[in-house]
Amino acid sequence: CGADGWAQDAVPPGAAFVAAASYRGPGNNDTRSNKALPILLWWSGSLFPHFPGDTERIDCPRGSCLVTRSRRVARHRRTKALIFYGTDFRAYEAPLPRLPHQTWALFHEESPMNNYLLSHSPGIRLFNYTATFRRESDYPLTLQWLPGTAYLRAPALPLAQKDAWRRKGYGAVLYMQSHCDVPSDRDRYVRELMKYIQVDSYGKCLHNRELPSERLRDTSTATTEDSEFMTFIARYKFHLALENAICDDYMTEKLWRPMHLGAVPVYRGSPAVRDWMPNNLSIILIDDFDSPRELAKYLDFLDKNGEEYLKYLEYKNVGGIKNKLLLESLEKREWGVNDMTLPNYLNGFECFICDKENTRVKEEQEHKKSRGKIPAPRPHIAQFKHMGCPMPTPGFGSVKDLSEGDSWKEMWLQDYWQSLDQGEALTAMIHRNESHQGRFWDYMHEIFLKRTRQH
Repeated sequence: CGADGWAQDAVPPGAAFVAAASYRGPGNNDTRSNKALPILLWWSGSLFPHFPGDTERIDCPRGSCLVTRSRRVARHRRTKALIFYGTDFRAYEAPLPRLPHQTWALFHEESPMNNYLLSHSPGIRLFNYTATFRRESDYPLTLQWLPGTAYLRAPALPLAQKDAWRRKGYGAVLYMQSHCDVPSDRDRYVRELMKYIQVDSYGKCLHNRELPSERLRDTSTATTEDSEFMTFIARYKFHLALENAICDDYMTEKLWRPMHLGAVPVYRGSPAVRDWMPNNLSIILIDDFDSPRELAKYLDFLDKNGEEYLKYLEYKNVGGIKNKLLLESLEKREWGVNDMTLPNYLNGFECFICDKENTRVKEEQEHKKSRGKIPAPRPHIAQFKHMGCPMPTPGFGSVKDLSEGDSWKEMWLQDYWQSLDQGEALTAMIHRNESHQGRFWDYMHEIFLKRTRQH
């Protein structure tokens, strides 16, 4: 999953592939034996260590299901849903032919860069139900990195200590990345910003400063919140918080962790990030500034004016979190982050799918009994806005300014547009009831020729 902690792109708290206790659900009145239950098949088998065996019964609010990773049941009439993990989903490996009695469900809490196929309509519309970081998905995972309001309210280091740190020669701005060459092209922006303000960069990307101890160097890439490491980085007034890819509602620990520590995030990521902020003045958005030079001027102003700087930390005061959407979303969500009293979102999504499939089975039975008087259930299809991430753009400047051999342009723009072709190829194969995966590349070639003729 490319997890590389604070310094890179970490695994969310309670992440799917971390072994979790078997979650039985709230219980229900379902008296059916296991042999009569709908089956949910995790096509991404590596995502199934949250139960001790290959198959488990789950008891959800509206009924029970069997959940399994055994592909032997892939074509079974009782196998009602296949659940795919987005990072592992490859169009050329999809199970074909697609069976009409099965729904496809997508679980994808990770970065859009892990699979741009899902950011195009033909890719996302392959699925019936989705759990993604976007609030529009069927089972939203938007605040997956935020344990709760108490996490945001944790006290900040006193300003006097931060100023003392500055007097020792440290910068006001921290950058800590070891995952370079990403779609958001963040290093290109930071490199330009460094011309106008001191940025202390400890990770592999744009590295210009050493962490003071071997232990800190070891913990800087850990996904856990090591106390010594957190104490060290809390001394900085500003953290450059740039996501590895840009998409609405894709917000990670890069945003929430500085807020927890009482450093001000200088942020580029979700264009809709303001919707989720505790108040109107809690982060600095890179895209609000015409240039890195203008941003540097503003950071320098705040660095020299403590009273103005502290306005960005007022959300930590009693009653400081004023955003109703944030408060209500945290209150309403049924899953927890690092909370053993609640299901994690993986178990929650399983129950969501189980309930949908039990409802569908019931509606199909009623349709059959009524001899067509009661209409058959209509399939639910995922929409573009369930993921729908934009084409990557350079971190600084425009595409036309980049040289022909620019590695970012060659890697990410190609990946984005090739992913569209792959989604179209698989869609065509499903519509033609193809059963041979090996023909995928023939379909890709067909799309390539068609596009070439159009141009």
